[in-house]
Amino acid sequence: MAFPIPEKPADLLLNESGLPDSSVSPVDAQNGPGHSEQPLLPWDRFSCWLHCVCVVGFDLELGQAVEVIYPHSSKLSDKEKISICYLSFPDSNSGCLGDTQFCFRFRQAAGKKTPICYALDHLERDAPIFLKSDPGHFYGYVYFRQVRDKTLKRGYFQKSLVMISRLPYVNFFHSLLKLIAPEYFEKSEPCLEAACNDIDRWPAPLPGKTLSLPIMGVVMKVRIPSCYDKPGTIQIAQSCQQDDAQVSVVLPTVHEVDLFRCFCPVFFHIQMLWELVLLGEPLVVMAPSPSESSETVLGLVSCISPLKYSSDFRPYFTIHDSEFKEYTTRTQAPPSVILGVTNPFFAKTLQHWPHIIRIGDMKQAGDIPKQVKVKKLKNLKTLDSKPGVYSAYKPFLNKDEEIIKQLQKGLQQKRPSAAQNAILRRYFLELTQSFIIPLERYVASLMPLQKSISPWKNPPQLKPFSQEEFMKTLEKTGPQLTSRLKGDWIGLYRYFLKSPNFDGWFRRRRKEMTQKLEALHLEALCDEDLQLRIQNHTEVETVDLVLKLKDKLMQAERERLPVKADTLSRLRTHIETVIGTLPEDLQGILLKPGTPQEATS
Repeated sequence: MAFPIPEKPADLLLNESGLPDSSVSPVDAQNGPGHSEQPLLPWDRFSCWLHCVCVVGFDLELGQAVEVIYPHSSKLSDKEKISICYLSFPDSNSGCLGDTQFCFRFRQAAGKKTPICYALDHLERDAPIFLKSDPGHFYGYVYFRQVRDKTLKRGYFQKSLVMISRLPYVNFFHSLLKLIAPEYFEKSEPCLEAACNDIDRWPAPLPGKTLSLPIMGVVMKVRIPSCYDKPGTIQIAQSCQQDDAQVSVVLPTVHEVDLFRCFCPVFFHIQMLWELVLLGEPLVVMAPSPSESSETVLGLVSCISPLKYSSDFRPYFTIHDSEFKEYTTRTQAPPSVILGVTNPFFAKTLQHWPHIIRIGDMKQAGDIPKQVKVKKLKNLKTLDSKPGVYSAYKPFLNKDEEIIKQLQKGLQQKRPSAAQNAILRRYFLELTQSFIIPLERYVASLMPLQKSISPWKNPPQLKPFSQEEFMKTLEKTGPQLTSRLKGDWIGLYRYFLKSPNFDGWFRRRRKEMTQKLEALHLEALCDEDLQLRIQNHTEVETVDLVLKLKDKLMQAERERLPVKADTLSRLRTHIETVIGTLPEDLQGILLKPGTPQEATS
């Protein structure tokens, strides 16, 4: 389905919704503060990708325990180590024999600010909003091995290799672990040290770049997504002829999970689940194993992409989690969070939650799931209950039978799983864009006209968001322009405007638009003939102008305002020119970098 592009002011950035960006480019990377060439310290490059790598083993007396943290200089609080220990092993009822991979997410210790790679914040400026590193949480990517071993008292070898990172690159880290973990289990710590040293030689994950990453004798080729990529397209890593012979693994995506595999057990309800995630409703995924729970939770979170899911989500959650009491209490309404669980205890503990997805063993892609109705919550007694969706929720939109028929036909014709995944991902993208475009169009109208920007007055304010005014726009420019779905779109919008996802989205849009106004104001200043203006200024007024221009320059560099490429150099020239009209003693003071206002007041 093709989407008509809504009319919008040419100066407005719309980079999260997937609408075209303006022709104004961001500040050149080299113009930002603190981004000059710096000497690299040990583990700086490693820190761009990972916080640390842990080995978690099972001790008969201590239970799960962190045996190794690498690099040894990595800092983890005791609380974080406990979280990693419990989350790195499947629940005993899961019965995961052999090798198992899954993902978890947990809160970073309160008040702790671990230094990230010196350039990471700068590098992520062009990353899609839903792929930026998470400053408040860590992701844990697990490779767990459980095999029989008669030489051990317990009778089993149980160990997990865990990569801790702030990056949500689930497909990349799972692929990386498939290369490293089997070698580690054979050769132990020297192998892990060698792998970490390889990672410390990698280039940083710069959005839009294709990278060749050597690891343990092979080369992984990946492309890091950029906010300028067209939504719904996968930019496959481009081949470099000289490296082709060495490349062993080419990943089509660093972050996407197989949506069709995730939703296959409940795909008759995909539209309802999309609404629940969009509205930030409390949602529990009950699954037989951490692999299936984590994959399904990540699939749910990504189904509203490119909109960022702004609430908490836990791909694998256990009774030992530090937020267990907070999320399971019956004294208040369940929070806006998506939990993935495997322990049967949760069937009773979370029975009061309004929406529960019960996943059976994930079947092969060729198996055709049976259609099941949404079940009543009172029927969910144990984790052994039949797979399905348990909820009293009534969707706002009418069911889209066409997508169901298309996916069913694919199963009958044994269409490749990758093709089914692409169809479902495209469906969710179009649904989300149909929903978000009217909001983008209305928010664009809150932007003051460019002609109202005066270089000698403060930038104008954005108009306030009015729910009723927005609702009035839907009659002519609502989602009916781009979606065939009928139903209560107005009711869905009213509910969404009270959700954490709207709050997160609007905060980001308001910040972008405010920065755009600041950038336009700065460009208007640069277009002025300052030498002519200061002819009638007193010396004090001229110094005051210089200080204000320096403040503007520092703000533009600090906040990386989206100004034209030459704007900052023009502003520096203006500042130097104005300073040149002052007496030499003042010139010496004002030409010093970062002159504080107090120095000349």
